[in-house]
Parts: sequence; structure tokens; C-alpha cells
Amino acid sequence: MTPKSKYIVGIDEAGRGPVIGPMVICAYMIKETDKSKLREVGARDSKTLTKQSRERLYSTLSKIAFEIKAKHVSAAEIDELRKNFTLNVIEQKIMIKAAKEFSVTPDEIYIDAADVNEKRFGEAFQIEFPKAKIISRHKADSYYPVVSASSIIAKVQRDRELEKLSSKLGIDIGSGYPNDPKTISFLKRTYKENKKFPLFVRESWDTAKKIKKEFDTKKITDFLDS
Repeated sequence: MTPKSKYIVGIDEAGRGPVIGPMVICAYMIKETDKSKLREVGARDSKTLTKQSRERLYSTLSKIAFEIKAKHVSAAEIDELRKNFTLNVIEQKIMIKAAKEFSVTPDEIYIDAADVNEKRFGEAFQIEFPKAKIISRHKADSYYPVVSASSIIAKVQRDRELEKLSSKLGIDIGSGYPNDPKTISFLKRTYKENKKFPLFVRESWDTAKKIKKEFDTKKITDFLDS
């Protein structure tokens, strides 16, 4: 009798920190018998790969996967959710939601933990998947190829969303991160011109709040000139 296949899931995100664009969470499922294929094709932490390598691996990893569930959480959704939850909890809830959408129940789940406390971050997964082996670890995408695969899928999908935005606007908005001069330049220009941010900007971020304050606060010279 052929033994039942084990199903293994890796979960990671891309775009947790940017002020522009969605956060993409990916749950990547493979059969245990396909685990070795991930190392063979070179799946590793997406941040250590070039854009071209990620794009190439995206196609290969998609073919190896049993199933992939990706969730795009928009800037507006993040702003709304942050009224009641921390970003860690938001990430945790959406990761669990993605993992529950597979056609089969995972036997093992490996998670790149967002919380300072790795164990605490994994506890909610154990409640939802009581029979599964749960591994919640910082930098899991560096240790487990199945998490590396989810990291690559998430990163490529987020990059593509940013490219679509830049193309639609006809402006290079950069990476969307607060330390990117192109991103800051775009945010300042668009707010100055429109007195508001577009929907793809996370207004609950300190970066956006500071820019709003900069342009909304009248200087003493404004009154002297009037």
C-alpha cells in the first residue's frame, strides 16, 4: 500500500515595511517528496537574489508547487486593520487565512515569524492546525527552502504591483520604502499637488503623517504674506 503523501507549507511576506503598495503574503505548499527539488533549483531568501533570478525562479517554483495561495493586502486595508490590530497580528491572521484555503490540510507549516517572540507567533497556527507540525522562526526563509519559495513568490508579485503603479502613473515611484528618495519625492509631490494621498499609500505610516504635517502646517510667513 502506497503511504499517504505529506503536505508541507512555507509562509512568508513581502512588503511589510513600505509606505506604498500592498503587503503580499504567500503560503506555498509542496508534497514532501518534492522538497529536494527546491534546493536543486536554488530556492533561497529572496533578498539575496537578483530581480532576474527571482523572476526565473518564480516560474520554476510555481510548477513545483502543489498549490500556492497569495494574499494581497492593500494599503487602504492595512490602514483600516491597524485601527484595531498591530501589524504583527494582521500578518498572522492573513497567513492563517491563506493556509486554511488549501485543498488539503498541511502536515507541516514553516513560518517566517514577524513577532519578536517566535513561539508566540506560531501558537495561533497550532490552534488552527492542531495536528500539524508548526515551526515559527525568524529568518525562516534563510533556513527552509519551502519558506524561501514563498518569499520569492511574494516578492515577485509585490514588485510587479509596484511596476504596474509606476507604469500607470508614468512616474518611477521607487520601491515604496521610506528610505527610497524616489518614493519620498513622489509622496511629497503628489500630496503638495492634490492635498491628499492616493489609495495605494499607507496613511497610517509615520512617513505619510510627517509629509502631511509638513504641507498642512502653515508657517508664520504664510500669514505675513496674506
